[in-house]
Amino acid sequence: MSALRQTASPTVLVDGEFPFTQADFDAIAAILYDVSGIHLQPAKATLVYSRLAKRLRVLGLDDFAAYRARLDGPQAADERAALLSALTTNVTRFFREPHHFDLLRRQVRQALAPAARAGGRVRLWSAGCSLGHEPYSMAMAVLAELPEAAELNVRILATDIDPQVVAHARAADYSEDDLAPTPPDLAARGLVRKDGRTRIADDARALVRFGVLNLHADWPMTGVFDAIFCRNVAIYFDDATQAKLWTRFAQRLTPAGRLYIGHSERAETPLLTPDGLTVYRRSDA
Repeated sequence: MSALRQTASPTVLVDGEFPFTQADFDAIAAILYDVSGIHLQPAKATLVYSRLAKRLRVLGLDDFAAYRARLDGPQAADERAALLSALTTNVTRFFREPHHFDLLRRQVRQALAPAARAGGRVRLWSAGCSLGHEPYSMAMAVLAELPEAAELNVRILATDIDPQVVAHARAADYSEDDLAPTPPDLAARGLVRKDGRTRIADDARALVRFGVLNLHADWPMTGVFDAIFCRNVAIYFDDATQAKLWTRFAQRLTPAGRLYIGHSERAETPLLTPDGLTVYRRSDA
């Protein structure tokens, strides 16, 4: 009597318009990690499906197997960029975690403004700038303490891995609701009324330089920074990737520089020591 060989059915995580299997999730998660260092938790399977199903419809694909083939095919670079845009989250607002901007203002007032006025170089970095709310908030905080900053050697580098959000940030086109959290004393210099709308002032825009940068890859900048904001970015990385990132940031701070991170993050490296609520300085400073 012969036994029939049974082939195990693939584990279906989401049984929707396009069946989404464990193998599909694992392959996509591996690609995202390789490209960006982002670690996809299994609990995100439904979210991944809902975002990528839209992409399958746009491409006219029948299933995730065809989509995975596209991620490894001749158009892999473009499609992996689209994958990254689909799966990264851009939840942000102006002056999020306002205590950070209070501390930045104090840092500018006590040290960076005198240095800039004496001809020194001042550099700040919004690493993971998303739609631009953070770097423009930083610019307004700087202008509140150093009104002539745009005329001095003061610049804010704003980078993100997603070219689409960088383009949005560079345009600086925000609604009245977007700009509403701006404190009145900062709005006085950082915002202007133009063509019937409130907009980012020219001096604030002049301080910011945007670029596309993958924190998981090489960094082309050669200088160091007086302040680095990287908030609610590392939470998407695994422990090993986080540890490497904190070390790299520490090495890019000036001796008196500060690293500002998200409220649920901890910069665990001997190179950094706490200096306030989710703010760190170099341990050797």
